[in-house]
Amino acid sequence: MAAQIAKEAEASYDFVLPAGPLNNSLGALSSQSQQEISYSAALVAGRRANEVEGRMSMREALSRLLQGSNLTYRQSDGVFILVSRTSEHPKNPPDTAPTNLQTITVTGTRIRGGTTPSPVITIGSELIQQEGFTDLGEVIRSVPQNFSGGQNPGVIGVSSGVGNQDLTGGSSLNLRGLGADASLTLLNGRRLAYDGFSQAVDISAIPVEAIDRLEIIPDGASAIYGSDAVGGVANVILKRDFDGVALGARYGDAGQGGLATREYTATAGTVWASGGFIATFKSTDTDPIYARQREYTAHLAEPYTIYGASNSKSGLVSAHQSLGEHAELQIDALRTQRDMTRYASQPGSYYRYSPDTSITLVSPSLALYLGDDWSLTVGGAYGKDKNIDARHLVSAAANSLVTRTCYCNESRSYELGAEGPLFAVGGGDARLAVGVGQRKDKFRYVPYVAGSSYGGDERARFAYAELNAPFVSPSSGVAGVQRLELSAAVRTESYDSFGRVTTPKLGLVYDPTADMTLKASWGKSFKAPTLLQRYQDRIAFLWSAPAVGASASPPGATVLMSYGGNGDLHAERARTWTASFALHPEALPGLDAELTWFDIDYTDRVVEPVNYLQALSNPAYAGFVDQSPTAAQIQSLLSVYDSAFYNVSGAGYDPANVVAIIRDQYVNAARQRIKGLDLSGSYRIDLGAGDLTLRGSATWLDSSQITTAGQPEQPLAGTVFNPARLKGRVGAVWVARGLSASGFVNYTGGVTNRAAGMASKTASFTTVDSAISYSLSEHVGVWSGLTLGLSVQNLLDRDPPLYTAAVATYVPYDATNYSPIGRFVSVSIGKRW
Repeated sequence: MAAQIAKEAEASYDFVLPAGPLNNSLGALSSQSQQEISYSAALVAGRRANEVEGRMSMREALSRLLQGSNLTYRQSDGVFILVSRTSEHPKNPPDTAPTNLQTITVTGTRIRGGTTPSPVITIGSELIQQEGFTDLGEVIRSVPQNFSGGQNPGVIGVSSGVGNQDLTGGSSLNLRGLGADASLTLLNGRRLAYDGFSQAVDISAIPVEAIDRLEIIPDGASAIYGSDAVGGVANVILKRDFDGVALGARYGDAGQGGLATREYTATAGTVWASGGFIATFKSTDTDPIYARQREYTAHLAEPYTIYGASNSKSGLVSAHQSLGEHAELQIDALRTQRDMTRYASQPGSYYRYSPDTSITLVSPSLALYLGDDWSLTVGGAYGKDKNIDARHLVSAAANSLVTRTCYCNESRSYELGAEGPLFAVGGGDARLAVGVGQRKDKFRYVPYVAGSSYGGDERARFAYAELNAPFVSPSSGVAGVQRLELSAAVRTESYDSFGRVTTPKLGLVYDPTADMTLKASWGKSFKAPTLLQRYQDRIAFLWSAPAVGASASPPGATVLMSYGGNGDLHAERARTWTASFALHPEALPGLDAELTWFDIDYTDRVVEPVNYLQALSNPAYAGFVDQSPTAAQIQSLLSVYDSAFYNVSGAGYDPANVVAIIRDQYVNAARQRIKGLDLSGSYRIDLGAGDLTLRGSATWLDSSQITTAGQPEQPLAGTVFNPARLKGRVGAVWVARGLSASGFVNYTGGVTNRAAGMASKTASFTTVDSAISYSLSEHVGVWSGLTLGLSVQNLLDRDPPLYTAAVATYVPYDATNYSPIGRFVSVSIGKRW
């Protein structure tokens, strides 16, 4: 076996490791070689690594990396263990690893140094900078597996359904288009509080300057993380070893007008022998885009915004401190404040919306290292999200405050976990992770103008276990099997309201050769109904009949619609399957490609069952529509849905003119089915003077829904206000001596509009992005550490594909798939000391 380990260590790899903090370089070295490195945080804190670039063995690369650091390494069972040349850890016997205060970890598993059987999308800080992204909202909207509907800037509710609205100015993850509440977002592995109206999580609240990397698992992960991880999970991992001070400024605007953006950032950090600290502050001020500034929306009444104005300030602090050789304390704290303004017009008047959102997170944890490679972690998180939504109705006669409402969310969680080896198997140690904990969420709807408060609490107790067994490793010497790992996880959560849910997951990782990897997983996932869905106020709307799809109705005909919470909801449940094939040939060391098939069978899905724009035109909604209601039915609806009454019909309310009732409160729908293919790849070419990297990804999606049993299946993917069937992004990055230049093409397929019995399809949407930056880090004097950047999004100034809106006062494009910004140019300058 020793000979096999030595052979593996001498295998050649293509390394690109820039000079920098030793901790960061060790992580990159482990990732590029797929070999484990064990070390203590105190041992590497404050040390810097040399630049390593080229094709060489793991041993040679590690030796070059450590040159001049007074550190060396030894090997034990295929693991590279860092030690001090001057015996800084004399208590460790020769054959025992030092106290492991940090191990390279991967989102999607609780096993330290483990491998997840699900595909992983890793977006590092270097990639974010190369492609010109300035916040995590832009990053996730560039990922083909993510849908830009739900809570995202520029999503206009009046034209894309109640669930698709920009009510806070934030950005939410929405994997596979399952909804922002079915994708879990974590910060250093901890949950944030739900965000305002949509009960999603605002990922853009986290300053990008403090981020080491973003890892996305586009696969069900409830067996690992619990509720909400149906579409997948995103984990934002912060930098641990930022040393210095950095200031930055950016200005940009849209070529067609509007969206002038002013951004300022400040980041400071330091490391010492036993810990580190980073703090960052970001201020962003953005002007609106008015409908008059775009030719295709200039017909809309003034004032009308198609992209809201916003002002946000975010601060983040993260610190870690080793307590001797056997413990580490870490704390993360986040605070974001954002206000937004937008306008929506109707004949003779307009609404001014001015929501104000504050987000808070405090998350401490303590890791204890118990010997024999076992660890114990205790942690908690407190999160608070307060969204105050104020709406004024302005007309020539008056300016009145219609509503001022708080969507107040609060979350507390506690968790105790342990991880370590159990027994030896053919390819190494089988490892076990176990844990218990509790999470309590609180939601309050507080109207300050009129109406009654609503809300409730939910407490969930949970326990989990995960086992990873590497039956064959490269050092095992088994013909035809380079690696074979099996994993099993199970989690049970008990809720005070609807009871217990247990979710298992099984996984397989198989490398027939060093050139390819096969992964497969099967599991169950679930999502508890959010407190908003259960307790939201009950509202009645009055629409004009044509606005909700009536093709032939009497003059002045109106339709009542009920909307609000449902206390009888139960958990949504899903079965998920994935299988992937990854190619990483040794003959082409710069090439990586992966093809993934996924299938989600999602039952009891909580939805607002009706797209109200098509309520009277689409037969699928007939079960939720009462035609020609009686006076008693009308009065019954208004007596139950009595929190507020919104007349958006443009005429006075007269019960005699009501021709139908739409029931659009939350319900557990029968089924959604989501399946498709993901394709991603990259190829790095060393051209001597610099590196050229070609990379891209694409998703083909097929999804459908049966809203209630007995109804026909309705397509989702490829229809208006749902994800397009095909979405992709492909491009190239050139890096050479401080210069970085990139160009990417984005493609979103057309969507079909089925309103009013028609089936017209929009054109596809293809845009080009480019970015260039130059760092003067190699210079000395006042120019040292200066970085200049230029970014252009939608270089060719493409307008969104248009379609015929249901009524003339709606925007004529699908705001969930296509952006009205046009060409956006920004310049930036940064300085680091």
